[in-house]
This record gives sequence, C-alpha cells and structure tokens, in this order.
Amino acid sequence: MSTLERLQRWLGLGGSCAPGIRPDTRKAQTRDLGIRRAPLPPEVSLALNDNSHKPWAETLLEVNDGDWVRAGQRIARPVGHLALPMHAPISGRVNLTDAAAHNAPQETSSDAPGLSKDAPGLSRDAQEHASDAPGIVIVAEGCQQILTMRPLAAKQASPEQIFERIAEAGIAGMGGAGFPAALKARAAHRAGIDTLLINAAECEPYITADDALLRHDAEKVVSGALILARATGATRIVAGIEDDKPEAAEALSAALAMSALPTDVVIIPTRYPSGGERQLIDRLLARRMTPQQLPVDVGVLCHNPATLAAIHDAVILGLPAITRIVTLAGQALSAPGNVEARVGTPAATLLADAGLDTSRLAKLIDGGPLMGHQRSLASAATTPTTHCLIAATEQELPSPPPPSPCIRCNDCVPACPAGLAPQQLWWHTRVEDDARAKAHGLLACIECGACDYVCPSHLPLAASFGEAKRRLRVADAERARADQARARFDARKERMQREHDEREARRQARKAALRRPAPKTPADDHAPTSSAPADLRSLRIAQAAAKAALRKAEKALERAAQQQQPSEVLADLESQQSTAREHLEAANAQLAAARQEAPTS
Repeated sequence: MSTLERLQRWLGLGGSCAPGIRPDTRKAQTRDLGIRRAPLPPEVSLALNDNSHKPWAETLLEVNDGDWVRAGQRIARPVGHLALPMHAPISGRVNLTDAAAHNAPQETSSDAPGLSKDAPGLSRDAQEHASDAPGIVIVAEGCQQILTMRPLAAKQASPEQIFERIAEAGIAGMGGAGFPAALKARAAHRAGIDTLLINAAECEPYITADDALLRHDAEKVVSGALILARATGATRIVAGIEDDKPEAAEALSAALAMSALPTDVVIIPTRYPSGGERQLIDRLLARRMTPQQLPVDVGVLCHNPATLAAIHDAVILGLPAITRIVTLAGQALSAPGNVEARVGTPAATLLADAGLDTSRLAKLIDGGPLMGHQRSLASAATTPTTHCLIAATEQELPSPPPPSPCIRCNDCVPACPAGLAPQQLWWHTRVEDDARAKAHGLLACIECGACDYVCPSHLPLAASFGEAKRRLRVADAERARADQARARFDARKERMQREHDEREARRQARKAALRRPAPKTPADDHAPTSSAPADLRSLRIAQAAAKAALRKAEKALERAAQQQQPSEVLADLESQQSTAREHLEAANAQLAAARQEAPTS
C-alpha cells in the first residue's frame, strides 16, 4: 500500500470505508467438493473440561476404566451451569489409562496462525493450544449403531421440553465460541426476542463447512431454525450470507420460502469479519450493542447453520451431538474437502484419510488462519467447535518476521470492526495498564486479528488484547469473591450483634419480671411504689435494642440487593430481618402489657 493510499484510508477517502479486511478467501480448495462421511476412527479422545478449569464449566465422568459404552450413550454429566453432557461418539471400551497420554501438553511451534497482508503467512505470536485437561479415550469395539433419544413432536412440545432436549443432546454453539445452545435459547425466551438470526456469513478464509451444509441440506437448517423460533417466541427469521456463496444463498432462500414465519435472506459483501455476531446484528438489523450487552438484550438470538442443524437432529431424530462437519484444507493434503466426522476423532486420522503428506506439513491449525490455534498433529482431536483443520505448508503460510516497533501508521483503525483504536490499546496493554485500556474500549474487542493482518510491524495485537481481557476477567472474579466474602462477614457480624441484643433484651425482661411486685391488696392502694418505672425503663431499653437490630437487618438486606449478592446471602439476610421484626413485635407487646399493669401517677 502506497503512502497516498494509506493516507486516504486513514482519512476515509477513496475506496470502501467499511471496517474489516479483505484477505484471500482460499475457499476454492473445498467449496465445490460436497460433504463426504469420514471413516469411523479406531479410537476417539475427549477432554472433559477445557484448560480454564472453571467450576461452572466442569463435567463429571459417569463411566469407569474398562466399561463398554455405546455410541450416543451419556458418559459424563454436567456439573457447572455452563457445562454440557458428553456422549460417546463411538461404541467401544473406555480406556482411562491412555487418556493422560492423549491429553498431555505437546511441543508446538512458536508461530501462530494469521494471514499476512504482504504475503500469505503468519502474523501473530504463538498461542499454544495443547490441552492438559482430564480426558477419556474410547477404543472402537463392537456394533456402531447410535443410541438415540425419544424424538419430540416439535409443534406440540413446550418451550421447556425443547430447551431440555437441546441441553440433553449436549449442543454447543458450533461457530467457535461453544456456548451452550440451551442457555442461549432460555435467555432469549425470557427476554422476549423478536428475531432469530442465521449467521451464514462464514467469513474466515479456508472454511466452507456451513457453505457445504447449506448446499447439501438447507431444509434441516431451516427446520432447526423454526423449532428454535417457535420455542423462543421469535416472530421472524433473518439470514445473513456473504456474496461469495450464491449456491448456498439460493438453497437457503428456497428452504425459508416454505416457512410460515416472515423471512429474509440478506446478501452482504465478502469482508472479514462480517460474521462477527455483533457486527452482523448491527449490519442487518441496525441494532448496536454495548460491550456489556448480549444479542438477547436487543431482541435477537443468533446461531450458525451447523448449530441449527444439530437442534433439528436432536429434536426430530433424537440424535445427540456426536458428529459435525469439518473443513479439511491446506496444500499438504491431496484430497481436501468437507467431511462429517465423529467428535473426538484424532486429527491425524482425518488428515490421513484426506491424503496428508507429513513431509510437507509445516503447521496444523485448528480453526481459521486468523482466529484459529496451532496444534500438534500427535495430540489434536476434533471437538464440538472444530469446524476446520488446515494442514499448511511453509510456502502456504510462512512464518512472520519478528515484530518491530509500532510506527503509528494507523492502518489498524479502519480495519477494526469494533471501531476501536488498536494502536492506542497496544500502548496500554503492553505495560499492563488494563484499566486505561478498558476505558478505551478493550472489552469490545472480538480478537478477530484484522489489526494483525494490516500491521506493517507484525505486532501481536490481538493476542495482547486477549491476554489483557483475561487479566480483567480474573481481577473481576477475584473482586466478586472478595465482595461475597465481605458480605458474608458483615452478615455474620450483624447476626452476632443482633443475637447479643436479643440476649440482652431477654435478660432485662427476666430481671424486670423478678423485680415486679406481688399483687396489691386494697390496703396497698395508696402505698407508694418505685419498681414500676424501673420495669418500664428496662422494657423500653429492650424495645430500642430490637428496633436497632431491625434497622441493621433492613440496611444489610438493602445493601446486599444493590450489590446483587448471591441468592443464598439474600435469603440469609431476609431470615435475619424476619427474626428481628418478630423480636421487635414481642418487645412492643411486653412494653404495652407493662404499661397497662403500671399504676397511674
């Protein structure tokens, strides 16, 4: 790019001013080859949890070493609310002994995927993606018939039955994020959405899995979309697809034309990353979200075609999510294409079937070249979110040169689809000034790598922003834990003070009862008394203590509700408030009774 072109681009003059980039799509390798079924692997390797070890995303194994399992059988149940059940992709024998070897960290290159604007090579630092999470290996053995669930009558099933089936099938978002589809659907149902958006853009280079699915079976995708729309209350279906997929767009339009709901297929220019969820919603529906908002907050539920097809299979056919379509591409393959593979199939098995030449293989990328991760051929296996495996040669994706200092060219600003200033964020994140980076919109970054692509200094911008966001998430989690601990401490302190006040009130009441005089006789009517004022004084003290305890309990509950404390903390504080109110009512009753008994002056 010349200096004049760069200046025009920075000023927004000449050419297209739309954000994003236009890399070589490289989809011709696999676009017109259809979908073939991959052979059953001799064994599959499944990771129970990801590298984050988050308790809200954990699963618990339900089988033992040596057990025989059937394809489709549930072998792990979810523990955390973001976890999904796991099903056996093949029938065979469980081998937990080999799981450690399959899931051990492997040596990877220091280069990471990412297309360069100057040459088709890598432009980011390494992001090693070797899993050290506990896993399970199943060795194929016996009949391979899939164990299915009872099919549902989609039109008669309630929304909750649909959501339960999606969760039971273990369906995650197959576009890359892997968020549980049932959670998204339930949130959309509660929020009251009006639009179901089919994200068929598939904008990253090499990947044609969704394109092939729409060409081959658009009716299944639309069926899943209608099931989800009916369950969530969406009143229309909108699909967004890039203009380099005319056959898929035509098939999708024909399938949607049979729908009773209003539908629309929008053709958008081919530009990366047009498939970003927020960018697509803004472009198609003119609904812009803040970094804190989710699509359901603006009335939209967004899914890609593979996820919708899996929902159709789970509801109509009762099939668990144990297969997915994977694009196998790269110049190290003699027979690239799109294959329907079982989850957990070793990458080596799939690539060998596609004619892998290991002597030419320079790097294996799980995902696209801009947002994917480099993997080791020995340990890589497909997951529910694996939509592409690229077996690239060194000439195809050459390693990038070492990073050099930022020259403030500002090329990254018009390339950013989130409208950020990556150059400014870079200066803050490289010194770990995450608070200032957050103030400059760090949380809006989608880590698409567009800024890396245009950076003439080959800086690892997206990786730096991703690391800063992880630091912020860790800090927020620690702050939340500290707030919860402080709330529990304050609640305990107030409870102890209240119990002390109650004990003191009871002691004063007992003391007053002991000092209360015997019943008076007629001869004592005109006798002076001095104990009644003392009794009333002690009861008023007890009443004041009970009032103070109730005020403390009410303030503690109000503060916890404002801080959005966990439900168990709020329940404890509500119980404390109720007890304090009961003690106050008892003190009021005792004081009223004492006043009636006391002689008038």
